[in-house]
Amino acid sequence: MASKAFLFSCFNGEGTSSLSSSTSRLLSSRPRYPSMPKKPKAAPPEEEKGEEGIKKAALFSVVGLTCAACAGSVEKAVKRLPGIHDAAVDVLNNRAQVVFYPAFVSEEQIRETIEDVGFEAALIKEDLKERSILVCRLQIKGMTCTSCSNTVESALLAVDGVQKASVALATQEAEIHYDPKITSTNQILDAVDKTGFEAIMIATGEDRNRIELKVDGILDENSVMMIKNSLQGLPGVEDINIDTVLHKITISYKPDQTGLRKFIEVIESIGSGSLKVSIYSEEGAREMHRNEEINQYYWSFLWSLIFTIPVFLTAMVFMYIPGTKDGLDRKVVNMLSVGELIRWILSTPVQFVIGRRFYTGSYKALRHGSANMDVLIALGTNTAYFYSLYSVLRAATSQNFKGTDFFETSSMLISFILLGKYLEVLAKGKTSEAIAKLMNLAPETALLLTYDSEGNMINEREIDSQLIQKNDVIKVLPGGKVASDGFVIWGQSYVNESMITGESRPVAKRKGDSVIGGTVNENGVLHVRATHVGSESALSQIVRLVESAQMTKAPIQKFSDRISKYFVPLVIVLAFVTWFAWFLAGKLNGYPKSWIPHSMDSFQLALQFGISVMVIACPCALGLATPTAVMVGTGVGASQGVLIKGGQALESAHKVNCIVFDKTGTLTTGKPVVVSTRLLRNMVQCDFYEIVAAVEANSEHPLAKAIVQYAGKFRGEEENHVWPEARDFVSITGKGVKAIVGNKEIIVGNKSMISDAGVCIPVEASEILMETEEMAQTGIIVSIDREVVGVIAISDPLKPDACDVISFLGSMKVKSVMVTGDNWGTANAIAKEVGIDSIVAEAKPKEKAEKVKELQMAGFTVAMVGDGINDSPALVSADVGMAIGAGTDIAIEAADIVLMKSNLEDVITAIDLSRKTLSRIRMNYVWALGYNIMGIPIAAGALFPSTGFRLPPWVAGAAMAASSVSVVCWSLLLKNYRRPKELDSLQMRGIIIN
Repeated sequence: MASKAFLFSCFNGEGTSSLSSSTSRLLSSRPRYPSMPKKPKAAPPEEEKGEEGIKKAALFSVVGLTCAACAGSVEKAVKRLPGIHDAAVDVLNNRAQVVFYPAFVSEEQIRETIEDVGFEAALIKEDLKERSILVCRLQIKGMTCTSCSNTVESALLAVDGVQKASVALATQEAEIHYDPKITSTNQILDAVDKTGFEAIMIATGEDRNRIELKVDGILDENSVMMIKNSLQGLPGVEDINIDTVLHKITISYKPDQTGLRKFIEVIESIGSGSLKVSIYSEEGAREMHRNEEINQYYWSFLWSLIFTIPVFLTAMVFMYIPGTKDGLDRKVVNMLSVGELIRWILSTPVQFVIGRRFYTGSYKALRHGSANMDVLIALGTNTAYFYSLYSVLRAATSQNFKGTDFFETSSMLISFILLGKYLEVLAKGKTSEAIAKLMNLAPETALLLTYDSEGNMINEREIDSQLIQKNDVIKVLPGGKVASDGFVIWGQSYVNESMITGESRPVAKRKGDSVIGGTVNENGVLHVRATHVGSESALSQIVRLVESAQMTKAPIQKFSDRISKYFVPLVIVLAFVTWFAWFLAGKLNGYPKSWIPHSMDSFQLALQFGISVMVIACPCALGLATPTAVMVGTGVGASQGVLIKGGQALESAHKVNCIVFDKTGTLTTGKPVVVSTRLLRNMVQCDFYEIVAAVEANSEHPLAKAIVQYAGKFRGEEENHVWPEARDFVSITGKGVKAIVGNKEIIVGNKSMISDAGVCIPVEASEILMETEEMAQTGIIVSIDREVVGVIAISDPLKPDACDVISFLGSMKVKSVMVTGDNWGTANAIAKEVGIDSIVAEAKPKEKAEKVKELQMAGFTVAMVGDGINDSPALVSADVGMAIGAGTDIAIEAADIVLMKSNLEDVITAIDLSRKTLSRIRMNYVWALGYNIMGIPIAAGALFPSTGFRLPPWVAGAAMAASSVSVVCWSLLLKNYRRPKELDSLQMRGIIIN
């Protein structure tokens, strides 16, 4: 992968910059998987350290802004510049914040661009390096609908120092980006608590090298002091916090000096066996909260049912059985019957004890000036209950009062709504199964090997895989899972990496090769030295990315957020209008008396219609329509090897109608090989390559590596061959290299390099170069002492599925464009072979980004598919950036979608999955809105005059509960997603997939 980072630096002009060898080593040592999504747009000015891939933020004061149109013109002009990651203009404060890549555009160019639009601009100098943003995650209990999540989100955003807050109703979680120098996690928790919801910290984001341990046993003052003193005596321990209530110990430490096993040994030794220590699992805590919520709804519904069934039977069944009817009609006091008394007694605990959660939720919402589903339920059930209570009291104090109670309405309403919430939380738990499956890839235990000072193995023992520390040596048996990221120090085998990378064939591993935690060892025994453990592992990074993706809101969700603000107040108004209209019509004889059921009067009939309207409307279904589909969609994508960084990317991908492909490493394999050698002078190929390899061994370019690798074949079994010394080595970007080998001047490069050196290129060499270009090969000319002696033809083979993918995209009405830094001859040959008509060759990185912007200006929604650092500006300029999973970290960081398998067919999978997910979201809105649009008029009695049909309030409540469940279940059907059938016949890496 490191060599891929230099793809733009030498012969073929793939870019204009080069990286140092230290940067190459850094890239090669880091995992080739995305760490986290791109920085939030609302993040403050901040600088990320790096080389060519540095991302920086600048703040400008802009004088003359008067309206949104001004801001739009400035923003659009800035975004057209190459290397712009994001730009936002604040009209009120006359400021513009720009996140950009300084390797491709400068602050001065940005300032000049703003002034070209017609506004005065100046760079605001701030101490950018002193500012840092951390991310924490909270579990929030008690949210029921979009109004609740919006209330919490608003409260979090109001905290000074919070830059961004996303609250997900479906997961009951919040992700907060905050400046630790301005605010703390305690202040964030307090802000949530003030809204009336309970917040539990999942992850603080303050320190990756922080571990939480759970202690089973008695923690008295003496043992706490001993634990603290003993842990502080360990090298590398920075901070210790002991919570005696939760029996939790939080330790910050330096992983290179100490680790988890030492902490556990020290703590357990203090208690003389009475203390047992385990890792406090974030996912375990999350699962515990989810199960707790499920159990709460289950038991609430069960107890509600115990009380409600007798209420229902006395009101709806026993009244029609002659024997029991007489007993229920027997008067207790005045006109108060036994049946009314029983229903009153049984429905009261349902209303005020079991239904207490709805009162609590209503209070929280109304206290903050909003209204949610709990308000509707509380109003509807209270209306039915207190009218019934009035009827009971009137009957008990009157000799001739005849009334009807609605106790069964309130209790049955609460029972059905609790059943709906129970089914809903069960279904919502299934939407995040993808993350659970990813986390389950890691083995529970590992075999730890212990060595003596001389390097001899002395012990082998089984430990919890979570206790693996950096530099541990782990033994992996045949059929077992690799417990952590690392590299092989002994043994050889084949490892199945399909669960992480999607690579269908097992990969050969031997000494020095890297392995990924969670993959399966096929046959041989391996000894692996752990390099990345815990949160630094590739698997943990993927899980974090999917979790973060599921927290982000898709733009389409703004639609439901806008509706939710007015939904509940509008429903309350409609319910009151419905009651008043029917009541007034009854008083004014607006309908025949025969319409009124014999057990009611006109007031009670109007009241039932009003209650039905109030409880049938469901804001929950609207709030769950988008997040549940996004959760399932991103989870399914991860299982298919397509990592989608949130709702924005998922929604944008479905609109893509033009895809820009990089060539090297994207359409081609990115692994050049020498295919032919044409010598123009009588000399032995072995001697020829001895000289050429001596020069090329000093270059990091992939073409140079291909030549050195090919030259090594002439050395047979000889390992670590030392090439002749090359003096005065010079690398000319985009052209080639030259050096002195022995007493000979050697030049190896393209036609331009040789011509610039003043070397005459013979006709025969020119003809050979033309032939190589026609065959989509790169011709490298070799000159010795200013005489052309040979031409090396290098080919970067096309990926087996490239042609079929381009053809399939055409059938999807998606235009394909190829942009490459290679020469026009090779570019044309490759494009012709894969079936692409539109080509841009010899393009520098900024020109790739300019091409993307040009297509966007032409009205296309553009996706960019690339894998190199030189693709980063184009990836961030595109509407959707897709990075090949085997590409550089910087390209992956810049992309919106990561194709883990490095297969082109996943471009189609990403677009198709996006289309299916958006289709599911739209259908969810049709279900939710259609249900309300049809349900409210029916509940209001629209069918009653013509058909005599009316919707009892308890049936309306059941329908409301069913609507939320139906939306979640409809989203869950995405779990059955299958990629287009046509892809099953594509040839992948030489294998036909059936």
